[in-house]
Amino acid sequence: MEALILFAMVLGLLFIGLPVGIALGLSSILFITFFSHDSLSSVAISLFGAGQHYTLLAIPFFILASAFMSTGGVAKRLINFAIASVGHFRGGLAMASVLACMMFAALSGSSPATVVAIGTIAIAGMRQVGYSKEFASGIIANAGTLGILIPPSIVMVVYAAATNVSVGRMFLAGVIPGLLAGGMLMLAIYVVARIKGLPSEPWKGFGAIVRGGKEAGWGLFLIVIIMGGIYGGVFTPTEAAVVAAVYSMLIALFVYRDMGPLKGTTWVQESDRPAARVGFNGSVYGVSFFLVWMIMSFFATADSETVTAGGRALWGLILGLGIAFFYIFKRGHDLHESMLHCLLAGLPVWRRNLVAVVRAFFPALFGSETRKVILDGTKTTVMLMFIIANALLFAHTLSSERIPQVVTEWMLGVGFNWFTFLIAVNILLLIGGQFMEPSGLLVIVAPVVFPIAMELGVDPIHLGIIMVVN
Repeated sequence: MEALILFAMVLGLLFIGLPVGIALGLSSILFITFFSHDSLSSVAISLFGAGQHYTLLAIPFFILASAFMSTGGVAKRLINFAIASVGHFRGGLAMASVLACMMFAALSGSSPATVVAIGTIAIAGMRQVGYSKEFASGIIANAGTLGILIPPSIVMVVYAAATNVSVGRMFLAGVIPGLLAGGMLMLAIYVVARIKGLPSEPWKGFGAIVRGGKEAGWGLFLIVIIMGGIYGGVFTPTEAAVVAAVYSMLIALFVYRDMGPLKGTTWVQESDRPAARVGFNGSVYGVSFFLVWMIMSFFATADSETVTAGGRALWGLILGLGIAFFYIFKRGHDLHESMLHCLLAGLPVWRRNLVAVVRAFFPALFGSETRKVILDGTKTTVMLMFIIANALLFAHTLSSERIPQVVTEWMLGVGFNWFTFLIAVNILLLIGGQFMEPSGLLVIVAPVVFPIAMELGVDPIHLGIIMVVN
């Protein structure tokens, strides 16, 4: 009876137009006041407990990383790379949009951020080449939801916090389902495109793929840092979120230069001599490879005592120099310039860029565009954490009234097995998802269904992926 009263209050408050977070919190407070023996002090404890949960600390930093990635022009570079890769197929622009959504989801961990960042560019592009507005919007709406499944996923972090399972295991379990979902969506697009005769982009060769990958490489490397750092034992998922936020900010401000004082400037200018460009680009490739090598080898040997830091650095230095010298020698030979001359000609370009970065460093960190991105990320974080905090209060109210235990006993008593249980969970999430934000819904439902799943022998990670997908 108490459960019916509690859920009736939530639905009633939702139907009169109150926001989800307020409806959950207010119904919990009213129920505790008039129908429960629990103390009102538990309200404050539950609300403040949400802000003290270590796992949930990853959420604001993943949101901040996605904000810098969205503002910093990474989305456009990912779309160009995706078009170069799959754009030559029938319906290639729609398939490229799905691929770009998958890549951006692996950077941001947020479905809304993926839809906004990729959709604003991709929908306009699809409309220009003859796609219907409904088809283009449907593609982005479906592909954007992959952000909830492809790690790092904010909703996976919420599930892990609600059930005390490993965030790392949740991330790893989401990789294959995310790739399969994206691949099946691209296959469906190809079939529809063949039937409807949708256009394809001209094939520009593998060189375009390489150039697109090079442009998007700094953004895509964030995937390596996050996943390699977590599974290499270098840092926890929460620490990975902090690294992602800092990396995204530096990339947007100083590498891609799509915001801040350096906005509109390029590393190499048209006035630079060809030999200077070759020397600078070759040395950049060498330094970049050395940094990537050091990070990757550190992840791979984080727990190893047989590989020294000096050995890793030596191999990275040798290979980095080899790449730089090969590029400079090959391109310099085409220009009839010696390798030494190209290297020396590139030094002024290095000096100019280093001076520009040093001068713009603090103005960029505290500039108006940076503050705006941080403020927007903070607004999103506050909104999401408010919903999660009130959902945790609602879950506490359910637990204090032993509602999860009662539901468990009832389901086992009527003969539910693991299959019928998972079907019921999917239906419950399908209905609840029409009214609530995914994170808040998971915080409420997970503590109720988790004990039942354990009784029925359902793996908690398997349950988590099913709940995240639905």
